[in-house]
Amino acid sequence: NQAILSMYEEDPKITDQYLPSFVIAENETPIGTIEDNDCVILFNFRGDRAIEISMAFEQEHFNKFERERVPKVFFAGMMQYDGDLKIPKKFLVGPPQIETCISHYLCANKIISFAISETQKYGHVTYFWNGNKSGCIDKSLEEYIEIKSDKIPFDQKPEMKAYEITEKSIELLESNKFKFGRINFPNGDMVGHTGSMSATIKSCEVTDQCVKKIVETVNKLDGITIILADHGNADEMFTIKNGKKISKTSHTLNPVPFAIIDKNYKKEYKVNKKVHTPGLANIASTICNLLGLKKPKDYEDSLILFEN
Repeated sequence: NQAILSMYEEDPKITDQYLPSFVIAENETPIGTIEDNDCVILFNFRGDRAIEISMAFEQEHFNKFERERVPKVFFAGMMQYDGDLKIPKKFLVGPPQIETCISHYLCANKIISFAISETQKYGHVTYFWNGNKSGCIDKSLEEYIEIKSDKIPFDQKPEMKAYEITEKSIELLESNKFKFGRINFPNGDMVGHTGSMSATIKSCEVTDQCVKKIVETVNKLDGITIILADHGNADEMFTIKNGKKISKTSHTLNPVPFAIIDKNYKKEYKVNKKVHTPGLANIASTICNLLGLKKPKDYEDSLILFEN
């Protein structure tokens, strides 16, 4: 039962309606348990949560959660989720080689930056941002901040850690130490997965309030803010199956907003209308341009064009 509760805390896709089919009564004996000399293959291509369970199977000294026993198994991942730390040691498919990430380019240009989110999305502004690599590219130029997420269902506290993220982000911005920062609010995604309309509305309202405070701070500092999302969830929370409404656990494919807020804009740049299918790769070039840098030659086109 504790294992199921841990799954529930870590994965919002497992909602109350699914829990009864998983839970084992206390007086029953589990069947199909993993034993010594078994083979375990983790069919997951994403690295964030797969890293921890891989460590639990492979590492002798593991402290992320308590293990009742550690069977001696042959463990392999779909791929190696962390190439720097070699997790896991055995894997089926070689990990993609992601090179020339924007983090490398910014560090090469001595751009001092910060990255912040709560636990649920911390990996997205660090590990994924850095091309599936752990840790800083250059510790002298980067500061990473993780606000610990609450271990409760997201619809019970739809504000999550948005207020704490905002407070710390404003502190970092007002320090005048950083030239670039990346901030992730998980609310619309994580609370959207629960299927609770009231909780999701609250999560979006809180996110709006927090984004407003950050924009106001950046404006005061004569900076530029980019607001965007990588996918939707709060926009499409249900699907209909056999005539019944059920929570949508996948991400939506609807277009997401992208906005540049520049208090001191004097028409020195304009929208690049040659980009017909904009995506995250274009945003990397846009960030470079707004920081006063040319985009690397192998990057997709920027979403803006400077007049000069």
